[in-house]
Amino acid sequence: MQRRQSSKTPKQPLQGHHENQTDLSAWRKGGRIDPGKSVQNIQSPNDQKNDSKQDSLEQALSYFAKVQDRVSLKNNSVLQKHLTTVESIALQRGLPPEGFDVLLNVALSGKLADTVNTRLLKSLVPASVIPETSVISSVSWLCVSKCSGNIQLLFLRWLITVFDFIDRKEQLHALYGFFFSFLQDEKMCPYVCHLLYLLTRKESVKPFRIRRLLDLQAKMGMQSHLQALLSLYKLFCPELVTITLPGKMKTYFKSSEGPWKAAINTVRRRNQENSLVSQPLFLGTAQPQSRKRKWNTQLIIPASSTNKNNLEENREKNHVDLYSTSESFPVEQLQTFPQLLQNIHCLEFPSQMGSVLTNPLLLHYMNCIKDESVYLRLYYWMGQTLQEECTWCVADNNQYEEEFKDFLETVYKTECFLQEGFSSCEEFLYKSLPLWDGFCCRSQILKLVSWIPLSSSSEMKSHLYDPLAQLFFTSSLYFKCSVLETLKELLQNWLNWHMIHLDSEFESEVYSLNTTLSGLVNVVAELIHFVGWISTVALRLENNATFLLYFILDFYETVCDMYLRYNLPLLIMPPAGVFYPALLSMDSVSLNQLCYIMYRYRTNLVAAKENELSKKKTLQFKFSSQIYQEYNQYIIAMVGCLWTSRAFQKDIHPQGLRMDDELLKKTAVQEFRTSFNIVYHPAMMGYAVLFLQQAWPDDTTFDLSLIKGKRWNWYLEYLYAQGLKGLKVFIESSINRVSQASHSKAGNVQV
Repeated sequence: MQRRQSSKTPKQPLQGHHENQTDLSAWRKGGRIDPGKSVQNIQSPNDQKNDSKQDSLEQALSYFAKVQDRVSLKNNSVLQKHLTTVESIALQRGLPPEGFDVLLNVALSGKLADTVNTRLLKSLVPASVIPETSVISSVSWLCVSKCSGNIQLLFLRWLITVFDFIDRKEQLHALYGFFFSFLQDEKMCPYVCHLLYLLTRKESVKPFRIRRLLDLQAKMGMQSHLQALLSLYKLFCPELVTITLPGKMKTYFKSSEGPWKAAINTVRRRNQENSLVSQPLFLGTAQPQSRKRKWNTQLIIPASSTNKNNLEENREKNHVDLYSTSESFPVEQLQTFPQLLQNIHCLEFPSQMGSVLTNPLLLHYMNCIKDESVYLRLYYWMGQTLQEECTWCVADNNQYEEEFKDFLETVYKTECFLQEGFSSCEEFLYKSLPLWDGFCCRSQILKLVSWIPLSSSSEMKSHLYDPLAQLFFTSSLYFKCSVLETLKELLQNWLNWHMIHLDSEFESEVYSLNTTLSGLVNVVAELIHFVGWISTVALRLENNATFLLYFILDFYETVCDMYLRYNLPLLIMPPAGVFYPALLSMDSVSLNQLCYIMYRYRTNLVAAKENELSKKKTLQFKFSSQIYQEYNQYIIAMVGCLWTSRAFQKDIHPQGLRMDDELLKKTAVQEFRTSFNIVYHPAMMGYAVLFLQQAWPDDTTFDLSLIKGKRWNWYLEYLYAQGLKGLKVFIESSINRVSQASHSKAGNVQV
């Protein structure tokens, strides 16, 4: 391969190449050029110091550009001086775009010792963008084998790390076949696969390449990097890749970042602090924002090769671009929904997948097209980013907590938009929850938990429930309520997913994760049992706090309606440790909630029983007799408390209220039998007093025993008018008021 002309002109001017790219004068100021303004430079001591550094860098670049013969580092003070200059400036503020052409060519040309080449490659930290021409020129050196295998390997690692900083990639895509040829080298194979993974388009998938990967897999075994590339090929062309591959996203590639990632972050922070203007430089046509971290910079769509000035556009019209393989609509020009509809067939996602998260039009595309390759790329990028930027998993990341919060919030909003959770987020949560303190990014982490995709019960227990329970029991009341709200939303998201895919023609694929519908039922049941357990313990720890009880009952409002509302053949009653504290609660809201929940349980169970008896369709699942038995035990206790005043005699639940009369008499409560009916119940007594006050304002005795007969019926109407709809539907559905006499005596009931 011939070396491109740019490699011989290290001082190539930048004007006309990229309108947002810096030059040395802007780099010297430690900032960025504003292409729309001309700023007068006022010399200051700092400016003079920067000028000196710029002169030193220019001298170093000039020296390396003129190296012709092999030069030894030993006893060569000039080389040592210029090498130190490049290293120090690169780590302080990064290198300007024009510096990469010179340093890459000299490092890969073999003119210097490997120790020098290694130091040069490790100092290639971009201040803004990396010109594609510099990368193409440096790749040409791999054809002539001038540099050692270790240097080639280090170059590939660098290329993977800075991939998102390359300003254009059309010519780089044209070298796909060249990079593919390096797969035969066992040491380079993992990094070549990683680079090819980033470069792969649909047109890159060829039968001979698939055969080559399969041959390598047969020779090397099931290597994760080969599986990654084959998985991507299968998504693009499933008819060509017929082998079975792991369905769940794994960590396919080892980290290739070496020393560059930390240096890039340091440079970004320093340049942000030193610059008085915004830094949209390496982001393309972004609006001014503070973006210090690499993952944050990827949330803006970068300018592509189509974002050129008029001169370049005119040149494009007059000569053929040998590197273009197909026409595609530039993503940064996508502004309206009609544009999306018109160009949806030729839309190509940006290399910086993070920019998809903040673009509603691209999210609409993902929702409509269901392009698995897009999801795979997004999962890969997101999984790496979450793991690297987690403030409690990585040392020295605490100072970026606010930015990490913003990123997690963006990921959560994307999941809400797409109405599905990301497997990369699930993997991140499973790895990080055991290390989480329950405080850092609390709101964002719990929101992500609510979108965890369906997994096997064993995975959920060990990776989610166990670490969450440890935090739950040792944290504040507010945290407990937040966790319960999160688990309710998780249950609702699973149920909604089930409803959406229930009638899908791809039902066999939908339930492939859990084999059958029974897998979904088991996972949901495991979640409900877990919430019942932690709720029972939490009520004891928090002395039956009303605030906590509200969130617990709110969860069971979803559980009680799963059969009818979500068409899931599953109903689970709340444990006694939840039911009885709610029944005996001193808060009318909790009691009203419980009444509504029991009414919906009855409605669902009656519908299930009718379905079984009618035999209109073959039922895969039938409710066990235990669920009906538990419901009847609870309903007898509720009616005994609220209506017949016989709870202490009729409650048959093992953990219920049944007590002997002798024991009750020892309590010294005179009318203990009526203590929990709708008049004397601690949650209802306030309503009873207000009812008497409004009905008979002149009577100041407030004798609650007067509420009987017709007054009992009036009192019921009064309660219904106060908004106790749960109590109303419970009484109307579960109590058969046979006659006016029975109303008066409040005696004859049928459950």
